[in-house]
Amino acid sequence: MRTVNKILQQKGPHFNHIDENATVLDAIVQMKTENISYLIVFNKGKYVGIISERDYAQNLVLNNKSVACTLVKEIMTKDLPIVSGDESGENCMLLMNGSKSRYLPVFDGPEFRGIITIHDLMREAIRDKQKVFNETKLKQHYWI
Repeated sequence: MRTVNKILQQKGPHFNHIDENATVLDAIVQMKTENISYLIVFNKGKYVGIISERDYAQNLVLNNKSVACTLVKEIMTKDLPIVSGDESGENCMLLMNGSKSRYLPVFDGPEFRGIITIHDLMREAIRDKQKVFNETKLKQHYWI
């Protein structure tokens, strides 16, 4: 499996972000418009967390808060494990499993680089399995 840097390169730059002082309604509308499940939360250009559909359901809906009056910073996730760009996809899977998270912020030193999601890692695992399958099929074709 490739490194986090390689996965992020394939994803391209991150544009799915929102300010921590935006309303949750703004965040949900943006997620729906962009057909995504999370937004990266910034405060004055600095990463501070993420807001996901799960945050919305567990921290807003189940607590009977107003979607129009509640700010993103009130329900967002702040304490995700952090990885570097040199981390392997396999190690990210283990970290996600151990921390029960679906997202990992990526930092190279103090610089925020992006988010690795469980879906990114699932695509990597499928890509690797397809590669192994194709190589095995090719060997069988030429050796049989």
